[in-house]
Amino acid sequence: MPGGSSRSTRRAVVIGGGFCGLAAAWQLARDGVPVTLLERDASLGGLAGSFAVGGARLEKFYHHWFAGDRHVTELVAELGLADRVVRRRTRTGMYYANRLLRFSSPLDLLRFRPLRLHDRLRLAWLVSRARRVKDWHALEGRTARDWLIELGGEAVYRIVWAPLLRGKFGRFADDLSAVWMWNKLLLRGGSRGRGRETLAYFRGGFAALADAIVESIVAAGGQVLTGVPATGLRVRDGRVTGVTAGGRDMDADAVIATPALPIVADLLAGHADAEYLASLRRIQYLGNICVVAELGRSLSDAYWVNVNDPSFPFVGVIEHTNFEPPASYGGRHIVYLSRYVAEEDPAWTESDEKVSADSLAHLRRMFPDLRDDTVLGCHVWRERYAQPVVVRHYGRLIPDVATPIAGLHLATMAQVYPEDRGTNQAIRDGRVVARRVAAEWAVC
Repeated sequence: MPGGSSRSTRRAVVIGGGFCGLAAAWQLARDGVPVTLLERDASLGGLAGSFAVGGARLEKFYHHWFAGDRHVTELVAELGLADRVVRRRTRTGMYYANRLLRFSSPLDLLRFRPLRLHDRLRLAWLVSRARRVKDWHALEGRTARDWLIELGGEAVYRIVWAPLLRGKFGRFADDLSAVWMWNKLLLRGGSRGRGRETLAYFRGGFAALADAIVESIVAAGGQVLTGVPATGLRVRDGRVTGVTAGGRDMDADAVIATPALPIVADLLAGHADAEYLASLRRIQYLGNICVVAELGRSLSDAYWVNVNDPSFPFVGVIEHTNFEPPASYGGRHIVYLSRYVAEEDPAWTESDEKVSADSLAHLRRMFPDLRDDTVLGCHVWRERYAQPVVVRHYGRLIPDVATPIAGLHLATMAQVYPEDRGTNQAIRDGRVVARRVAAEWAVC
């Protein structure tokens, strides 16, 4: 490698301790590359970061993986921890017209009274047809709205899809790509057998999986530093030479950056031209405000309830303890209330107390028996860059893994396409980019 170090003294730095960064650092360490992982927060996991509840660690934002998610499954197996994966069947519901309805099986669909029988059959046909799409490129120029109406009709779109898309994407809903919707239908279909969905979880939560990855990185000679934010890059003659982090400079011959693209653009300020920096900022993101309620009782038997009512601030009610038992959390029932918001949404500046109070008030509309003394605790978590907005022709917006700065590579959730972001894809992409770095060094 011209101008670089010998292979024995080269060092890589991974910025970001979500599962993409963890997987990248693990792969590098496994391949014999000295590596340091930097995470700005005190804990690892990114969106799967955890906090303490009932003597256990729980994800700040709801997490699971699907039955067909092979990349996370393979990593767990390579760590020798396959026996810690649990798979359970879950129920899905829908809240519509002030009623909680089951929505898990074909029989539930046939009983779904808000749609006429003809439209129920069209909905079933829509899902079946969507899963048979082979060439997703043909959908890139279409919106999810137009595609769903074509397949299922106006009534199905108005009752089933429009409230969910508007609830999650807000002002972006009508521009959402059909590719994003297609992938969601394909993914959920792959996790279903004959009826209820089968999902997977790691005993001890995603924090325990992160711990196992860190232990393996350190055992292979790598470093993992938390509470150390990367604040800049060092670049000389068009090549990355290091990272500024935690008030000090760290030498690096390769850097893998996993944060959201606007954060990467900030790190690159002064080192890349204006056109490239603008290209990193053209993908828009939604934030997420997640209220995690600790309750003394269960709300329903559903793990996931889609809220098809635009008067509610959240689009989903996820009762985690209908998946992982309450005994794991000292007998407490855990409920996530997920709310996606745009940057300009006033909710960002509301206090945690107001967000909690408003969310619980709406939750009582759904479950009138929920009393104040049943709420044992409430937590509010916020993430500014939680969901890239996948618009038509999104593929044209995605930056390449390689950057104009030699030695600097990108592996971010915004580059997962045609799939949507998730732990499985994060692990896959982190390992792919790490192998790319190791391979480049091998031939230098």
